[in-house]
Amino acid sequence: MSLQIEIFSDVVCPWCFIGKRRLDRVLDAPLGEDVELRWRPYQLHPRLPPEGMDRDEYLTMRYGERADRGRVPERIRDEAALEGIELRFDLMRRLPNTLKAHRLLEFALDQGRQHELADALFVAYFCTGQDVGDDNTLVDVAASVGLDRDAAAAFLASDAATAEVEMQLARAPDLGVSGVPGYYLANAFLLPGAQTAEVMTQIIERVKTKLAS
Repeated sequence: MSLQIEIFSDVVCPWCFIGKRRLDRVLDAPLGEDVELRWRPYQLHPRLPPEGMDRDEYLTMRYGERADRGRVPERIRDEAALEGIELRFDLMRRLPNTLKAHRLLEFALDQGRQHELADALFVAYFCTGQDVGDDNTLVDVAASVGLDRDAAAAFLASDAATAEVEMQLARAPDLGVSGVPGYYLANAFLLPGAQTAEVMTQIIERVKTKLAS
């Protein structure tokens, strides 16, 4: 029996990026056999306009004139570095509305590229400062993981998968997901937060044992 892990995440969440890389390390081991991953949406900034907003403006509104847009909190920076991630907050110009990115992840699911796309979206935003709320950027990222550029563009231009994303956004709180990342295992067990690889290993082993019995 395969184990499904639903990953509730937002593409502008640094801990989700860190958690993704940790989970990859766990699943690269034999423990990853018969594990199915399914990315689910969460929005840290659900009230942003569809076009997003200037990041400097957002930081000033939230933290005042002394906000440092290039500063990476020390703990996040150090934990990211351990996973081979260099966070470049200084390159970020926009705070995107992530609805379209979540829709694109639904598009990638049918193509078998959802997990690869999730990583590429994180890299685009956190490592190169791209606007992952912009259609052209999203199409470029989709193409970078082998998705058809024209099909991705047509998908984003429609309202495809919007209902599914909205349904999953509403479902998250019902499952106890109040922040991200959140890992929902076997439709029964919630593991909240960017846990260490060791904790992820222990929990996945326990759930697999329960499923086997």
